[in-house]
Amino acid sequence: MFFFLPWLDRAKVRSIRYRGWMYKTMLMLFAVNFVMLGYLGTVNPGHVNLIWFKNVTWAQIGLVIYFAFFFLMPIYTKLDRNKPEPDRVR
Repeated sequence: MFFFLPWLDRAKVRSIRYRGWMYKTMLMLFAVNFVMLGYLGTVNPGHVNLIWFKNVTWAQIGLVIYFAFFFLMPIYTKLDRNKPEPDRVR
């Protein structure tokens, strides 16, 4: 997946400093999801530990979110409004 990131990212700017709110939100969701999946990989899958669902269900939801970050990247990077680049960056 990481090999295809340069082609999936349709934003005109590369720095996160000039990215819009949509990309920053998706990146934060991806980071939280990454930590959650790491935790769920270490615990017993059959127990009901997190809120109402079993750990397996949370892991499946996390897996969908993980791949949605990559598959939806061309859409939300194209639609996102970026801050204008300063002249020194161009």
